[in-house]
Amino acid sequence: MKQGLIHHVEINVSNLQATIIFWDFLEELGYEVFQKWEHGQSWKLGDTYIVFVQTVEKFLDVPYHRCRTGLNHLAFYGKSREHVDELALRLKEKGATILYEDKYPYAGGEDHYALYFEDPDRIKVEIVAP
Repeated sequence: MKQGLIHHVEINVSNLQATIIFWDFLEELGYEVFQKWEHGQSWKLGDTYIVFVQTVEKFLDVPYHRCRTGLNHLAFYGKSREHVDELALRLKEKGATILYEDKYPYAGGEDHYALYFEDPDRIKVEIVAP
């Protein structure tokens, strides 16, 4: 039964090309590129997909911040603790801002093995080990 499951999430971004390059880690989580068009791209896993759309220029004046009203962060399951660690290294190599690095991998508590980082628009992302 699909009732109540998320169908898709759509996020406006300040630089679509930078976002596409950054978010390619979704493919390591099992997502596949689903749709591509001039002003957007999506990745899909099962029946759920994530869409990134270029913000219209007239709305670029106020940057995103997760502490304002709206999305705080997105969290995904990784395959394992080792997989989370591999993604942490890969994202560091890409120059991603790793959050709570001094507490990695237990920033969420001693029973919560996770990586926290920001995308190019400072959207917080979390990868959790099952």
